Amino acid sequence: MAFSPEMRASDADREKVAAALREHMVEGRLNADEFGERLEAAYAAKTFGELQVLTRDLPDIDLKNLPARPEPVKPQAKGNPKKLREAWGVWATAVGINWFIWLMITVTSGDAPYPWPLWVMGPWGIVLLIATLNQSQNGDKKRELGS
Repeated sequence: MAFSPEMRASDADREKVAAALREHMVEGRLNADEFGERLEAAYAAKTFGELQVLTRDLPDIDLKNLPARPEPVKPQAKGNPKKLREAWGVWATAVGINWFIWLMITVTSGDAPYPWPLWVMGPWGIVLLIATLNQSQNGDKKRELGS
């Protein structure tokens, strides 16, 4: 049976055109705005003719080799080890400066004041420790899945 422009399109037909549009965007033939407009029109299309209009100015892509549905995005471990090391470095610097100030106050006054640098060191350090532990657990899980 030949497909006519007036023939109704199925959800699978709309998904194939959406996949082709995604491929054209990846290749640089469509910018984000054009892609968004065409994708919205593809999902709203009722006939093959409406779908054909969306890709008529683009080269043909073998839609049989493209997935009908987009593949799910694989979750990646959150956080960046380099940024985490930098955060620990900033923490250590700030804590060191605070303890130095506390020590100078102690030496010049001859009396040991309340150790207020603990309030800088503690909460911030706990947050960084939790982030570090989460990062290492995500890395372990990622390695387990990869092997």
